[in-house]
Amino acid sequence: MTAVPSASPADHESRQRPLVRLSSVSKSFSSGTLALTDMTMTVEPGEFISLLGPSGCGKSTALRIIAGLGAPSSGSIDWPSSRINARGLPDGDISFVFQEPTLMPWQTVAGNVYLPLRLQGMAKPKAMPSIEDALETVGLKDFAKAYPRELSGGMKMRVSIARALVTRPKLLLMDEPFAALDEMTRQKLNDDVLKLWANSGITVVFVTHSVFEAAYLSTRIVVMKARPGRVHADFTLDRTRPRDAHYRTSEEYRRACEKTSNSLIEALGGEEHA
Repeated sequence: MTAVPSASPADHESRQRPLVRLSSVSKSFSSGTLALTDMTMTVEPGEFISLLGPSGCGKSTALRIIAGLGAPSSGSIDWPSSRINARGLPDGDISFVFQEPTLMPWQTVAGNVYLPLRLQGMAKPKAMPSIEDALETVGLKDFAKAYPRELSGGMKMRVSIARALVTRPKLLLMDEPFAALDEMTRQKLNDDVLKLWANSGITVVFVTHSVFEAAYLSTRIVVMKARPGRVHADFTLDRTRPRDAHYRTSEEYRRACEKTSNSLIEALGGEEHA
């Protein structure tokens, strides 16, 4: 992957402030289900955070609340370093990659990547440089005229990532994007996302069920307890070497996996984190 241009730099003061802050966020649905309770988390610029926890612990709910795709029942969400629009969200600062690529089958790859800019009212000729940059970033520049039916599962997910990047967001939210892929493709896309993150300066919040994926990708891991979801553990990981094939067999990675796994076992067992 080549680097996509990073988001427009804010002033020095804003770059020192958190990107987003969740304070005592709870979410209950009309069915009576309490998905989140007292969820508190701060996301700093440049982090790669994985939300890890059992099914139903509210990881995706938390991600959707950050994205503005749902409102908290109580608590607050603050964006200290962004300009807020009428919906209470930062203008153009967030992009979301869902579990499925959700591509429009009647549109080409370029047409699918164009969608966010089209919704912003940008004419396609003006948008083409950004579309081409995003496709080059995910290694699909030569597939701009292809249709989704002509792509593999991994390539479709790359298109979804390119579509998320085309607006040059500050924050990329990813909801188990690689869960349905085979292990080799998943590892390759893990490597690609890490390169993208390192080259672009973007901030990533990544939902996963995989201890190994979380330990490989993250600068920080937030482990959540089962429903109602809340933070059980929140810890950073050392980055003393590049994350690559050699790292996957290193003692450092083994320790990171062990620490992450133990924390998840505690969360599943209902023990309180000290």
